[in-house]
Amino acid sequence: MMLIPTHHFRDIERKPEYLQPEKCIPPPHPSPVGTMWFIRDGCGIACAIVTWFLVLYAEFVVLFVMLIPSRDYVYSIINGIVFNLLAFLALASHCRAMLTDPGAVPKGNATKEFIESLQLKPGQVVYKCPKCCSIKPDRAHHCSVCKRCIRKMDHHCPWVNNCVGENNQKYFVLFTMYIALISLHALIMVGFHFLHCFEEDWTKCSSFSPPTTVILLILLCFEGLLFLIFTSVMFGTQVHSICTDETGIEQLKKEERRWAKKTKWMNMKAVFGHPFSLGWASPFATPDQGKADPYQYVV
Repeated sequence: MMLIPTHHFRDIERKPEYLQPEKCIPPPHPSPVGTMWFIRDGCGIACAIVTWFLVLYAEFVVLFVMLIPSRDYVYSIINGIVFNLLAFLALASHCRAMLTDPGAVPKGNATKEFIESLQLKPGQVVYKCPKCCSIKPDRAHHCSVCKRCIRKMDHHCPWVNNCVGENNQKYFVLFTMYIALISLHALIMVGFHFLHCFEEDWTKCSSFSPPTTVILLILLCFEGLLFLIFTSVMFGTQVHSICTDETGIEQLKKEERRWAKKTKWMNMKAVFGHPFSLGWASPFATPDQGKADPYQYVV
């Protein structure tokens, strides 16, 4: 049996005769301004809850097992402020990544009226998604979980219960960075606390019993090591993807590059905003990505 190359289906999708606008129902009325984006996926919601639980567990162990019982108040205050600040930024980044529209293309807009309103020139073609019946821009891909086409979709992440795309990639990168930092910070504090408890009486280095203290610290150590490795790898791959201006799906499918090549610094500014500032590290600063044409056609 002859195998058909994967790019063959992409070529078919680009041919005007396959648009079939008569099969598309009119798009639904647009959602009111300010409507929150949230994916109702059971697995994603469970993963998001687990993420928050693990961060809050780390908070509990760091505060009530290591810092509050410590007699070194300067050490406790400094590490408490740093850890809580990083944890707050991690959870804020998680919320922004989860509740931000990643770049969804309007659903069901591949109607005859809409296509005629585009006033396409001879030789111009558009993409049409047969699953959500939408005219989508170049570099958009359909997500089976979100049930939408997402602009510059990198992947769907169950831990944030959302796709990582054009509009929320910054928040996902910040989430992985801050989780990696609090994991590293927790591991360092666990190491110092074990040394302190070995030198002192175990009954005085924690408000819990020695067996309970050891179990809580070992669990935190395992959690911190696991998430440090996982999020560090994710952070590295995301930064590499941004610098090369090639999403994870595009790398996986080895899609032909049809967009202009830019410098790594320009690619970073396109995701984190113009110009460079402390806002790059803030999940509360919405990146100014400029006004781009939502539909890009291929000649």
